Amino acid sequence: MDRVRLATVWLGGCSGCHMSFLDMDEWLIDLAPHIDLVYSPLADAKEYPDGVDVALVEGAVANEENRHMAKVLRKRSKVVVSFGDCAVNGNVTAMRNPLGKSLEVLRTSYLLESAGTGLKLPDDREIVPVLLDKVLPLHAVVPVDHYLPGCPPPAARIRAIVEDLLAARTPSRAAELIRFG
Repeated sequence: MDRVRLATVWLGGCSGCHMSFLDMDEWLIDLAPHIDLVYSPLADAKEYPDGVDVALVEGAVANEENRHMAKVLRKRSKVVVSFGDCAVNGNVTAMRNPLGKSLEVLRTSYLLESAGTGLKLPDDREIVPVLLDKVLPLHAVVPVDHYLPGCPPPAARIRAIVEDLLAARTPSRAAELIRFG
């Protein structure tokens, strides 16, 4: 078997899915000979490469930078996995959606709630990407091939889907592997 070019991506979320990925512990040593980790917050790649076989994408699409990254990774990846509840349905990241458009949320957070403290709206686009008015699950922005729910998904679930994808099998949809929570 050729080595699989694996990427893990962190969009709008807490990195809990990546922490759960690391919870696969010793199995990561077994996995290493079968993959090339070509992009990940666990590595130091700056550009998302072409020719990725499998991309595990954590987090919701919350800002313009996330949306751009989602489109790039979809274009350059054969298989995209919506990795964790934020990617699957927006989860905690989408809790700002009922509060209104992004500018309203920022004004409330930075101006009304901090009156008299000297805080101002973040406006340096080089540092703070423009927020989308609504936080979106990954599939609302790009096509997704597989879903891996959980907040975060337990290591055993991650291992199961990675094993299936490495073996070129359709991932199992057994109830214990697709349960939320």
